[in-house]
Amino acid sequence: MADDAIGTVVLDSPDDVAVADKMKNGREQIISELHKLIIGQQDVIEEVLLTLFVGGNSLIVGVPGLAKTLLIHTIAQVVDLKFARIQFTPDLMPSDITGTDIIQEDAETGRREMVFAPGPIFTNILLADEINRTPPKTQSALLEAMQEHRVTVQGRTYVLEEPFFVFATQNPIELEGTYPLPEAQLDRFMFQIIIDHPPEDEELEVVRTTTGVLDPQFSHAVTGADLVEFQQLVRRVPVADSVLKYAVALARASRPGANGGGLDFVNKWVAFGASVRAAQYLVLGSKARAITQGRYHVSFEDIRALAQPVMRHRVLTNFHAESEGKTASQLVDMLLEAVPVPSSGM
Repeated sequence: MADDAIGTVVLDSPDDVAVADKMKNGREQIISELHKLIIGQQDVIEEVLLTLFVGGNSLIVGVPGLAKTLLIHTIAQVVDLKFARIQFTPDLMPSDITGTDIIQEDAETGRREMVFAPGPIFTNILLADEINRTPPKTQSALLEAMQEHRVTVQGRTYVLEEPFFVFATQNPIELEGTYPLPEAQLDRFMFQIIIDHPPEDEELEVVRTTTGVLDPQFSHAVTGADLVEFQQLVRRVPVADSVLKYAVALARASRPGANGGGLDFVNKWVAFGASVRAAQYLVLGSKARAITQGRYHVSFEDIRALAQPVMRHRVLTNFHAESEGKTASQLVDMLLEAVPVPSSGM
């Protein structure tokens, strides 16, 4: 393929093209079904769907009452996947998530043996509600599942059913009784999805619809098997070297010190920059975004459009940034201004 960002790349076979069309149409049908219950929040829905199409996990941040739980539960209904919700609390134990071995007696023989009782993580879509309300030891129970799609209990490994996704919610305004997520945990979330209060007209419609009788019936335009097929297709989409280099350049520029891009504002305000996973998710998310927009190539604009949700939870600010009121989102915008788009771009 040509080494530029906008050279059209034909997928390998007519079958790939058919799956790409199914993915594009499926996205539109899912959005249509979601709007039977969810008002507005178009950007949020787009980022959640990209998470599904890539096969990632996402962290959803928003104040109470903005339908974070409702959105994920509704998506599970629309795509007909098993859904489980865990309310994270300070006394939650890792075994409450993964499951544990229990002693069970055979009714016929009277023999007792250890039997594994699966926890709520054995589902398709897991909602980890208020994940920062439980200690790091319990938070870490999700790490293996999020990365490897399996859990290990008492030395035995159990594979989770595909597809598998973790969506975690976090309240940004409460500090009492919360535990900051470790960097390793944050880095495993593809996106940090921010839900804000809706505009006045949308808020009015939310109040109108939710205070009446509402019992929507959803059609299942996309299934779990379709999502697995979409995830495989996304990884087969070629990307020009210049686009890959741009994604890596953004990630590297966010790091202070010798391993970074040497930007003065990064060295001044950033404690830790984005990892290699940031560049990986920039590329994977951009592949999915391109397909859902009917394109078989990835552009620089795809990378730029996803820079905020991919990087804002990976760019960790230092004391100087906090004292001067600089946020991670502002620093990502500054990175987009500072890192040049290759000349062959759009």
